[in-house]
Amino acid sequence: MPIFATPFAQLELLRQPEQQDDPLQAFDAADEYLLNHLHEQGLAADTRVLVLNDSFGALAASLASCAQVTSSGDSHLGHIALQRNLARNGLADAAVRFVPASETVKGSFDRVLIRVPKTLALLEEQLIRLHGQLAPGATVVAAGMVKHLPHAAGDLLEKYIGPMQPSLAVKKARLLIATPVDKPAVASPYPTRYELDQPRLMLINHANVFCREGLDIGTRAFLPHLPRSLGALKVADLGCGNGVLGIAYALANPQAELTLVDESYMAVQSARENWQAALGERPADIRAGDGLAEQPADSLDLVLCNPPFHQQQVVGDFLAWRMFVQARNALVKGGELWVVGNRHLGYHAKLKRLFRGVEQVAATPKFVVLKASK
Repeated sequence: MPIFATPFAQLELLRQPEQQDDPLQAFDAADEYLLNHLHEQGLAADTRVLVLNDSFGALAASLASCAQVTSSGDSHLGHIALQRNLARNGLADAAVRFVPASETVKGSFDRVLIRVPKTLALLEEQLIRLHGQLAPGATVVAAGMVKHLPHAAGDLLEKYIGPMQPSLAVKKARLLIATPVDKPAVASPYPTRYELDQPRLMLINHANVFCREGLDIGTRAFLPHLPRSLGALKVADLGCGNGVLGIAYALANPQAELTLVDESYMAVQSARENWQAALGERPADIRAGDGLAEQPADSLDLVLCNPPFHQQQVVGDFLAWRMFVQARNALVKGGELWVVGNRHLGYHAKLKRLFRGVEQVAATPKFVVLKASK
């Protein structure tokens, strides 16, 4: 198991979801650089540290025994990784306070450590929310691997925190060190909204929602071909994003019971608000989760899925494959998984390994809609 060694701790850390013989580590040189910099500054036991976007808990777990640590991020899988990595290293779950990114972190923080997220809108929202949360003399340091660190990240730090100084690159990682100055409070530009014509919906999208400015083209290809099954079916929108697939299905099928699940807290927040705007108090289970891992076996009639093809900066189909396996386990015999995906991803062949039958329902030059029957 990979060991993450820093001046604060030596930890065994794993990513989530766990994969056998996973070649990827739960930490990188940017995590190491951040912690080495913090150690050089000095860290007392009563220092209040806020960690933002700690992918798998490497930063928060390293500091759990050394300071008062709060961690906040938008990934439910990241939260699970933090909990499991704390337990794996004999650290109490209560050693780190976790706050989902859908909630505002409250506190007076002396040190803020930020892993620059892939979505800069999330970084912007987090920096806006730091207003009034920094103690006198606080420091704010962001980090990333150079190849994933856009110039705009430094611009956002200067806009919302104060003067920013980039560090030299070390092991292909770089720090962005910001000195807080008094600035007026700023109204957040998030959530954003866009209107859908069919069905007629105004959709709310919080800062880290995929395709926040408009409907993504995969979902656009899927919507006209949603299954027409009527009746009191139990249906899940797996990886629901802002909830548009589940909401559209529910509007056309008033007796259906819907579950909407996503690993992004901000996606779930958006889906809840969009569901209420479109369907009022109609019951639905809308939750952050590790896909359908917690769904009882043989409990769903239909699963709708527009699966992701990346986890943070890592591109691959391992998350989609895992979602397909979860869907098969959760479906009743004869139940169906409906999927939209890029043609080149070859989901048809992958689904055939799991399901009794796979049909192509529709196609565009770029996307295919597939129906897999258990």
